Amino acid sequence: MKRAATGALLGLAIGDAMGFPTEFSDLAGITARFGPWREMPLPLASGLAYVTDDTQMTLALGEGLAEALEAGPLTAESMEPPVREQFVRWWRSPENNRAPGMTCLRACAELSRGGDWRAASQVGSKGCGANMRVAPLGLIPDLDPDRRAGAAQLQSALTHGHPTALAASDLTAYTVLLLARGTGLPELLGSLRAYAHENRRTYREDWLGDLAERAHDPDRASFIARGWDECLAVLDRLEAALASPDVEADPCLATGEGWIAEEAFATGLYCFLLLPDDPRAAVRRAACSSGDSDSIAALAGAFAGAHHGADAWPREWTGSLEYRDRLLALGAAWDG
Repeated sequence: MKRAATGALLGLAIGDAMGFPTEFSDLAGITARFGPWREMPLPLASGLAYVTDDTQMTLALGEGLAEALEAGPLTAESMEPPVREQFVRWWRSPENNRAPGMTCLRACAELSRGGDWRAASQVGSKGCGANMRVAPLGLIPDLDPDRRAGAAQLQSALTHGHPTALAASDLTAYTVLLLARGTGLPELLGSLRAYAHENRRTYREDWLGDLAERAHDPDRASFIARGWDECLAVLDRLEAALASPDVEADPCLATGEGWIAEEAFATGLYCFLLLPDDPRAAVRRAACSSGDSDSIAALAGAFAGAHHGADAWPREWTGSLEYRDRLLALGAAWDG
């Protein structure tokens, strides 16, 4: 069996752990410390490959979604309380010490006070902290398209309410879904572009409520279109980069450093598509990058794992992952 959910979750954590010590370093510094990128090891400390908030929040989202799904079909009303609780639990945890993003910290502090979640949402932030954790929504089986898209945007909006954060989260989850289902790589970018155009002016009121009114767009359709337009622009950059790929160059030069949502999506996907038949090399290439290396590599690992399945990753890597048992439990539940 392919076990795409297990493969994606393990790949995300592997990429995250590999990119953890390389974030904030340039390529010269990374190479001096870890050697050539094709030979980068999975870093261990006391026998464990430690991850960052990227994996921690992926688990928070996944476990919150699993709880919500126990009550029946996923809705905003069933999803928001357990996911909020998991996010706040992460915010309060002593293990939340891996240089988390300020948007997540501010929003989770507000969520901890109760009340309408929209008051906590940071509508000016399109940092990558929302789409680096959204992979579970591409992996849950039998989730209909509207629920998947609405839930992907809602989980973003709990912290990152900028329309590009919403759209990039939706697009990232959809990419994971397509890869898990076996979409051919030559068709992938066309499918993503068509999805962005199809959803460009669809504001998911049932999931977002009046979030758009907290920004300064003329109407709700214009609000969400602003986010999809930035995703379409980065797809243009990704397509141009793949027309003349350079596997030895810093991937951030092609599609951005990944600190913002659409660039994290594009650069993570670029690293996977540069090396589609070699998932280990894809996460190494992503981790050896000058930008937000852990998030870029986490997304590259999620894409590669969804495409190849659980056997993509060597046991010497998966056996040492922090939170391994929780990752495997979610993967097993969604792999059926």
